[in-house]
Amino acid sequence: MTFDVRFHEPTVPLATEPGQHPAVFAELFATGDAGLVDLAYEPGAAFVPEPGRQVSGPELTEANARFLALGLPITLRPRHTYVAGDIALLIVDWEIAGTGPDGAEVRMSGTATDVARRGADGHWRYVIDNPFGTDAP
Repeated sequence: MTFDVRFHEPTVPLATEPGQHPAVFAELFATGDAGLVDLAYEPGAAFVPEPGRQVSGPELTEANARFLALGLPITLRPRHTYVAGDIALLIVDWEIAGTGPDGAEVRMSGTATDVARRGADGHWRYVIDNPFGTDAP
């Protein structure tokens, strides 16, 4: 991650290869800024903050803000990337672990099944971000 000292805004380059997208997401997540995390998503993208519940738009930003409020980094370990043209299926193991702001231990993990699309600008963004993969509601 780099910082533009003129604007004091973190800048994270978006992925130009689908397999890079999880690392870009982790960098955006590390900023702690839900607005910056939004850069990893297409407009109208779907996010599944818990099994069985899908959100988009401002609710997507709010749901990510709740994860960011833990103040902990996310660790991502891509398993598979399958690409068909401008669409990619990303299978990614993830974990958020450590001591939360209230002093309680936090340990969340899962295997995400995510769909990303290459935009007209050549950058990949989530269309569907399902961090809980096949977990049933």
